[in-house]
Amino acid sequence: MAFPLILLAFECCVLVATANVLLSPGYYPSSQVPTSPFDREFRTLWGSQHQRTEQDVITLLLDKSSGSGFKSLRSYKSGYFGASIKLQSGYTAGVDTSLYLSNNQEHPGDHDEVDIEFLGTTPGKPYSLQTNVFVRGSGDRNVIGREMKFNLWFDPTQDFHHYSILWNPNQIVFYVDDVPIRTYDRKNEAIFPTRPMWLYGSIWDASDWATENGRIKADYRYQPFIAKYTNFKLAGCTADGSSSCTPPSASPMGNRGLSQRQMGAMAWAQRNFLVYNYCHDPKRDHTQTPEC
Repeated sequence: MAFPLILLAFECCVLVATANVLLSPGYYPSSQVPTSPFDREFRTLWGSQHQRTEQDVITLLLDKSSGSGFKSLRSYKSGYFGASIKLQSGYTAGVDTSLYLSNNQEHPGDHDEVDIEFLGTTPGKPYSLQTNVFVRGSGDRNVIGREMKFNLWFDPTQDFHHYSILWNPNQIVFYVDDVPIRTYDRKNEAIFPTRPMWLYGSIWDASDWATENGRIKADYRYQPFIAKYTNFKLAGCTADGSSSCTPPSASPMGNRGLSQRQMGAMAWAQRNFLVYNYCHDPKRDHTQTPEC
């Protein structure tokens, strides 16, 4: 009876090893877009006293008095938007560090948004990377979130990693170090963002919901909380640009979708690191999310 046990142990080891081996996507959109200087593309939106620049690294700080945020100078109809981010280690419960597209200032209560958010945690537990899409929908101001949450295959506090969103007329793709982790397809006009959006970054207190659904709050004995951003990449079609503009490609196939290798890498990421999918949540009213 020893042989089957040995075989089972071997199979378990193979499965664990497979989960830890990063599958190459074969295409690297970040390499197609040059780095943009922060002061050429962005302005401080709030919390200027909680923002500092050292060479090409922008540090945002959150303490009990304020957080901080920035916004791109231009709005876009489509494009590739990314930054390399390094998160703070230790106790960060309740803290939200974000990179996102939005037009909330132009359409309050009825806006579109495409989010990458890092949800703070407690020592010994991993950060969650939350992706989300808000869409105006029917215009009834009933904003419906479409959250998918991931753990990561690395420690995001140890070094900078590149996080990005590619938004074209057919699809939204979320990337981590050029590995696509999620796509959101344009299935109909009502559930896909089409109005111009700006790129934002911020750090703020989201204690009401960010960590274990708000059970664990921000603890300002550990302040200041910081997030470091660098290697900004913006390329796309600006709102006031030519109607013939072509946005960057999500894959070597142009704007026809991801390649087979990219699809395989995304399947690997979702199989091993996806921890929440709004479409699979039995508590959600899925009549409001017809794409599910």
